[in-house]
Amino acid sequence: MTRYRAAAGAASALAAALALTGAAASAAGTAEVATGSEPVTHEQNDRVPEGAAWTQHYFPSADDSGTELHADVLLPEGLAPGEQVPVILSAGPYFGHSGQLTDEGFEHTGPSNRFDEFIEGTDLFERGYAFVRVDTRGFGGSTGCLDYAGPGEQADVRAAIDWAANMPWSTGSVGMYGKSYDAITGLIGVGLDPDALKAVIAQEPIWDPYRNTHSNGVPRTTAVNVAGTYNGLAALPQLPDDDPHYRANSEYEQAHPECLIDNQAGYLNGNPDSEHWRARDLPELAKGTDTPLFLTQGLLEWNTEPEAMQEFLDDHEGPERGWIGPWDHVRGDERTADGRLAMGREGWFEEAMSFYDEHLKGIAPPVRYPAFAVQDGSGAWRGQDSWPMPDRSARVELSGGSYVDDGGDDGPTGGIVERSEPVARDTRITGTPRISLEAEGRGNVMVQLHDVAPDGTAVMFDEQVAVLRSGTTEFDLKSTDWTLPAGHSLAVEIGTVEPGGVQTPFRDWIDAPSRETVQVRGARLDLALDDPADDVAQPGARAPYLDTYLAMFTAPLPPADPTFTLP
Repeated sequence: MTRYRAAAGAASALAAALALTGAAASAAGTAEVATGSEPVTHEQNDRVPEGAAWTQHYFPSADDSGTELHADVLLPEGLAPGEQVPVILSAGPYFGHSGQLTDEGFEHTGPSNRFDEFIEGTDLFERGYAFVRVDTRGFGGSTGCLDYAGPGEQADVRAAIDWAANMPWSTGSVGMYGKSYDAITGLIGVGLDPDALKAVIAQEPIWDPYRNTHSNGVPRTTAVNVAGTYNGLAALPQLPDDDPHYRANSEYEQAHPECLIDNQAGYLNGNPDSEHWRARDLPELAKGTDTPLFLTQGLLEWNTEPEAMQEFLDDHEGPERGWIGPWDHVRGDERTADGRLAMGREGWFEEAMSFYDEHLKGIAPPVRYPAFAVQDGSGAWRGQDSWPMPDRSARVELSGGSYVDDGGDDGPTGGIVERSEPVARDTRITGTPRISLEAEGRGNVMVQLHDVAPDGTAVMFDEQVAVLRSGTTEFDLKSTDWTLPAGHSLAVEIGTVEPGGVQTPFRDWIDAPSRETVQVRGARLDLALDDPADDVAQPGARAPYLDTYLAMFTAPLPPADPTFTLP
């Protein structure tokens, strides 16, 4: 608590100067700027959500780096002195006052509008909650070198939770909310498991940062591009009417260019066993923790793919809820241009607030929601108590063959394709398939799973790549939930890493083809299977992205005799 009091004293010393800044801005015809002691409402600054009172605060991170964190706090307008409310916290890089990813051309400063749709859609302040946005180190009004999911950012998340829980207007109960990067910080919160953190909603997170930049030894363009994006965001200029404290903190990276160099080097590190990536192993961090978690995951994601999701959920021991299905990188409430829900399911805000009310306020849910609402590749929704919930497993032995690891430079190279007998009844492949290969030769490998119709057309519904190791190479594919209709077959394709294209820019591996012939002596594919006849149907429409995906990844497969049978 000593560090928080010291930070509060420093903020108080600046209060008069900051108040003058706000007054000067108002006199110039722009909006008022909040301080730690002088709240600003929507009427005083149109960037403040209606019904909220905005203040700004600074406090130290939880490590010894000297990093100072900035928070924009939105309290219910008119909150009485001494009245306390639970806190919804978002922490990450997107809360800078000039814009989430770029300068968005605002005429004056104000709190970020990220998640304003959540605030409005839930009537958050009328329901008696505070909303706090914290810039993690290197971003917005916080100092320090950006540290993607690392020990520094973990210290920031811990400090933000503790700070929000100990404010006089806080009940001490904190929930986290986010999507993508600020869903990753939610998973960090789950892994830290502090007493004050009562619930986390994480939409489309990265479950293991290493696997998002390197696929079993094969680097991806994200190792370069994503680091560049966040380096640019850390250096983003803030607005002229921001308070002096905020502007000084926002220029930290300009005075410390080594921060950006170190950040880029971290992404480029290809060794999963290095200290850098071990410190960012989120499934390992989650082992034995019990903070309630509500997740969403697009199984056809192109940005934050379903890699290590099942591992994280297996390691985490607390209550779990989720929406899982065949969509891309979207929020639970998001709609397509023609007005359809991107996930296809109504009621995101109601279910999210029921989750928070239960865990932050102790209010029993008014509706009995399924723990997991899942949409498979058929577009149908079902409810279940956990995910995955297979009723049987299958070990598929493949005979193998050979392929040339040429990176697809000469077009399709005719890799090894083996397929099953047509299934006699609808058969769902769920969870995380795992492949083990016995191979001779040096190079890379891509493994793809296809749903093959009786007419020979096939949908590729799962894929993963790896660098082949001497002898046995074993790795997980992406998590999936795909139903083979009766009469369809499963095809397993093994070959060189296929390049991306205009339609598949997310197939972005930077592989180095060996140009050698790779002999696969045998392979074993482990699958979790489920019978859709046992499904408990849930309301929901087909995710629009599913049809986009089918158009991209449906193609004929050459005829072949079946070599295995699914039970």
